[in-house]
Amino acid sequence: MAAKNQQGNESKKRKWIPGTKTESDKSNPKKSKFPLNTTANKGGLKKPFKPSSKHEQHTAKPRFDKSDNVHEPPKTKRELRLHAKELAEARKKKRKRHYNLEQELASLWEQMRQRDIAKEKRSKLVSDAVNKMKGKIPEIAGSHVSSRVLQTCVKYCSKDERDAVFEELRPHFLTLACNTYAVHLVTKMLDNASKDQLAQFISSLHGHVASLLRHMVGSVVIEHAYQLGNSTQKQALLLELYSTELQLFKDLVSMKESRLVDIIAKLNLQKTSVLRHVSSVLQPILEKGIVDHSIIHRVLMEYFSIVDQSSAAEIIQQLSGALLVRMIHTKDGSRIGILCIKHGSAKERKKIIKGMKDHVRKIAEDKFGTMLLVCILSTIDDTKLATKIIIRELQAVLKDLVMDKNGRRPLLQLLHPNCSRYFGPDDMASMNLSIPSLCTKGDTDKHSELGKETESPEGGETGEEKSKEEEIPATGESLDLTEGGKKDPLLRRQELLVNSGLAEKLIDTCCEMAGELLRSNYGKEVIYEVATGGADGILHPCLDEKLHTLHEAVASVVAQPKSDVPEEEHLLENFHSSRTIRKLVLDCPAFASTLWGNALKGKCKTWAQGHSCKVVSAFLESSDSDVRELARNELQPLLDSGALKLPETK
Repeated sequence: MAAKNQQGNESKKRKWIPGTKTESDKSNPKKSKFPLNTTANKGGLKKPFKPSSKHEQHTAKPRFDKSDNVHEPPKTKRELRLHAKELAEARKKKRKRHYNLEQELASLWEQMRQRDIAKEKRSKLVSDAVNKMKGKIPEIAGSHVSSRVLQTCVKYCSKDERDAVFEELRPHFLTLACNTYAVHLVTKMLDNASKDQLAQFISSLHGHVASLLRHMVGSVVIEHAYQLGNSTQKQALLLELYSTELQLFKDLVSMKESRLVDIIAKLNLQKTSVLRHVSSVLQPILEKGIVDHSIIHRVLMEYFSIVDQSSAAEIIQQLSGALLVRMIHTKDGSRIGILCIKHGSAKERKKIIKGMKDHVRKIAEDKFGTMLLVCILSTIDDTKLATKIIIRELQAVLKDLVMDKNGRRPLLQLLHPNCSRYFGPDDMASMNLSIPSLCTKGDTDKHSELGKETESPEGGETGEEKSKEEEIPATGESLDLTEGGKKDPLLRRQELLVNSGLAEKLIDTCCEMAGELLRSNYGKEVIYEVATGGADGILHPCLDEKLHTLHEAVASVVAQPKSDVPEEEHLLENFHSSRTIRKLVLDCPAFASTLWGNALKGKCKTWAQGHSCKVVSAFLESSDSDVRELARNELQPLLDSGALKLPETK
C-alpha cells in the first residue's frame, strides 16, 4: 500500500501533458469534467514518460539521506569552534584564489613591521615578500591583508623594487583607487613616488577627476595627488572640473591663468556652459557630503566668483549646518565659511552656529577655523545664541586658549577688533571676501576695481600663495572689515564680551596666570589688552575693580626678588615680559602707578641695566605727566650719573 502511495505522489510531481494518461488517472475513479480529445493523440504528440520498472522506483535514493553524514557533528563548545573555523577556512580557500599566498605574506608582515627589527633582516623579509607577490600584485592589492603587506613593502623596499611595484600597478591605478583597502596602497605609492612617477599618475587621472571626486574612496586619491602636486599639476586637476572643453583638450590653457574668470575671458567660453558644468560636478559631491577635500573648496571658491544670485544662495543654504564645520580646516574652506556667514540669512547663520556645538575649541585652535569664529563674533546679531554655544565653550577652556597661537584670536578680536598686530593682511583679505552676485551695486563696483588692481601685468600670478590671495575679483585689500550684521559693533562686543561674563572670567584667568602669560610669546598680547581695558575702553567702568586686581597681581610678580637659579629669569629680565610691561607703563597710567608703588619704588638702581632698564625708563617716556612726576625724583640722578640711559627714539 505504501509503495502505491509513493508511486502516486511521484507521478503527481511530473509535468502533465494534455491528452495523456498517467497511472494516477487510472487510480482516480472520478471522470474528467471535460473529455479529452482522443483524435489529437494521433497527431504526433509524444508518449508520456513511463518508468522502466517498479523496482527502480522503489529503490530510488531519497534527496537527503542521514547515512551520508559519515562524521558526527562536534558536541563540545571547543569542538564546535574548531569545526566552524575549519569550515571558514575551507570557504575562504574556495573564494580566494591566492589565499595560501596571503597567509604566507601575513606571517612575513608580522616580522617586518616590528620596530626593533634589524635593518638587514627587514630588507630581506621585504625582498622575499615582493618576490612572492611578483606578477600577482594587482590581484591581491584589494585584500585587507595583502594591502597592508604591500604598504609596508613600499615603505621599506629599495628604489628598484618600488619602481617594479609601481610599473606593475600602473595600468590598474584607477581601479585600485576605488577599492576600500587598495586606496591606502595607492596613497602610500604616491608618498614614495619620484617626480616623474607622480607626473605619470596625475596624467593617468585625466578625464576621470570628476568621477573619482564623486566616489567616497576615490576622492581621497584625488585629494592626495592634489596636495602632493606642484602648482602646474594642481591647475591641471582643477581645469577638468571647469568645462567640458578643458577636460577634452588639456593643453588648451596655459598655466598662467589660475582664476576661472581669467580662463573664461581668454578662451571666450560661454559663462552659462561653464556654470552648468561646474554645477553638475559639485551637486552630486555636496549631496553625498564629500566636503573634506581642499580641491573641492578651491572649486567652490572659483564657482562663487562667477555664479548667479540664486545659485549662490542655494549653495549657501546647502552648506549651512554641520557640513560647513568639516570644511573650515583649509584656507579656502574657511573663506567659504566666512562667505556663508556674511551672505547667509539669519536662519542659515543659526544653523551654522548650532553645527559648531561641542567643536568650538577645536575650531578655535585651528589655523584657518579660528578666522570663522572671528567673523561670527564680528558679524552675527543673535548674540544670545552666540553666547550660549560659542562663548560658553570658550569660557570652559580659557586657560588653554590664552596661551595658544590661534585660540587667542577670537578673544583678541573682541578686545581689540581688526588690529593689524594680531591679524595679518591675508587674514584681513579673507574677512573682506564677498560674492559679487550677492553684493550691492556700489560694493560690487568697488571690489571689482580692487580686483583689477591686484592682477599682475602679465595677466597671471607668479607664486602659488599670491594666486590664492587674489583669486576672487570681489576681494578687498583694505584692513577694515566689512560688517555683515545690522547691530552696532560696539553694542555687539559689549553683549558678547562683558554681558556674557567672558571678560570677568578672562580677567580672573590673567590674574591667576600673570607670570606665565607675560613670559609667553602669545599670552603677553592677551594680558596686555585685558590690562589696558580693551579698545574703546570696553571693560571700563563696570570692571575697574577687577582690572585693579589684575594690576596688583602683575606688580606682585614683578616685586619678587631675583632668583639665584640662572635658568629662572625675572619678569623684568625676560625678553617678552619686559617689553610687555614697558608697553603697559606707556599706555596705561593706572597700571604704571600701581607698578611703581608696589614693585619699583626705591629699587630702580637694581633694574637700571639689561632688559629691565626699558621698563624703568618707560616712566620718564610716558605721555602722562603724573606718571613722569611719580618717578622723576628717583630716576633723574640715575640719568645724570649715566647708570640709566633712555632708549634712542627712531
